[in-house]
Amino acid sequence: MTRLARSAGLIGLATLASRVLGLARDVVYAWLFGAGDRMDAFNVAFRIPNLVRDLFAEGAMTAAFVPTFTRYVEQRGREAAWRLGSLVVSALVVVTGAVAVAGIALAEPITLLFARDYAAVPGKLELTAQLTRIMFPFLSLVALAVAFMGMLNSLRHFFVPALSPALFNVGAILGALAIVPLMPAIGLDPVAGLAIGTLVGGLLQAAVQWPSLRREGFRFRFRIDMRDPGLREILILMGPGTIGLAAVQINQFVNTVLATGQGTGAVSWLNYAFRLMYLPIGLFGVSIATAALPTVSALAARGDRDGMRRTIAGGLRLMLALNVPATVGLIALATPIVALIFERGSFTAADTPATAAALVFYAPGLLGYSAVKLASPTFYALRDSRTPVAVSILSVGVNVVLNLTLVRVLGYRGLALGTALSSLLNAGLLLWLLRRRLGGLEERQVGMALLKVLAASALMAAAAVATERQVASWLVSRDLAAQALAVGSAIAVGLVVLATSARIFGIEELDEALSRVAARLGRGGRGSAGSAARR
Repeated sequence: MTRLARSAGLIGLATLASRVLGLARDVVYAWLFGAGDRMDAFNVAFRIPNLVRDLFAEGAMTAAFVPTFTRYVEQRGREAAWRLGSLVVSALVVVTGAVAVAGIALAEPITLLFARDYAAVPGKLELTAQLTRIMFPFLSLVALAVAFMGMLNSLRHFFVPALSPALFNVGAILGALAIVPLMPAIGLDPVAGLAIGTLVGGLLQAAVQWPSLRREGFRFRFRIDMRDPGLREILILMGPGTIGLAAVQINQFVNTVLATGQGTGAVSWLNYAFRLMYLPIGLFGVSIATAALPTVSALAARGDRDGMRRTIAGGLRLMLALNVPATVGLIALATPIVALIFERGSFTAADTPATAAALVFYAPGLLGYSAVKLASPTFYALRDSRTPVAVSILSVGVNVVLNLTLVRVLGYRGLALGTALSSLLNAGLLLWLLRRRLGGLEERQVGMALLKVLAASALMAAAAVATERQVASWLVSRDLAAQALAVGSAIAVGLVVLATSARIFGIEELDEALSRVAARLGRGGRGSAGSAARR
């Protein structure tokens, strides 16, 4: 448990840098383009290649590649593992390149299929197709980055792979600030600069990991051998794996398609809200799952079910201890957080409550998304691809039904709520089936941890809301500094109440996580400077 927490903390530190830069990217986007037609077009255009990336390159690759590569390292040695790595990278270059070429050629009919309502706004559909065409090569770049990440994670290298998405955000921010102003000179809409910045970021995300792989001994050799048993095993797992890990991405894509019919701004409000909700998923959910997966894969390779059960249960308790407070905090402070982060430039005061409403309805899904990140790859480590496939298909079906129903009642907010509910269903079914497979998941300990952290989170939320309102009432101005003071005070008081409650209720996982954060902060400038120098 301590080793898992340490690895998750290291990943969380790197992911924090990535997510903060991701938030900075969205702030720049909101400042430049707000939630208007151009930003709607960019979000839909990026969603199309990003869906293919999430399904094919990121989700399925991670679930299929990491367990197989880990087993090769454990049982056959590094030379065999490196050969497998070259085979996988070569296959990715060929397949994703072909998909990207097809996507570029078919950009207009693809866009018309998913955003038909945009045709009602002059030029909006055409702009969306153009941006889609520019961004499709992003698929190949990020596929390489994910393959590099899988190899490094299998070798217990977590920091650099977790930090690599930060480089994507750096490229995206540079695109927004440096490339956007140049677009009119070459006859392109300014928002095309965001699309080009996306490609720059994808290239940087792969490039930053290459030196670490070289130091470990990886030497890429282009080779295609479809008869190789390791490659065939990965491809066989990736087929159902694409579906098994697809629920989050497909549900979000369904939201985007349905939101195109909800008027100008709906796609962007949902996107900004989802980004805020996804911040703690990256910090806590992904970091814990990423740290646990190589261990779970190694235990599965040795047939150690007891070890797997302890690792998964420990990861669940740690995940609940961190994600439940994050969920409650996002709901309690949704409006002031959105106003502080986004409300400037082209993002107006009218966009704030609309985005905050979407955030409130999205937030409960944080627990489901995080649990799926841990549970679904575990089935692949057990060489069971059918279970997550079946659960994912059911989850997507439920999400479509919920969204079609709730959008009529709640508008775009119903899309957020339907997605959250379907993610909880997905996680619940996976954990229930995994419990049967492993002979239990220490349910009593996990249940007690959940009850305790819910009580602590309720106290935290009450204190945070009261503090934010009180501080805001004292301030005459509502400028950026005043908003930051009110929200910062609320978060600080909430964390103090949460830490105190963790001690009183005996929430060991939360107490340990907060103690690690305090210890890191207590090291002061020397540690930060050293970390910055290494980055």
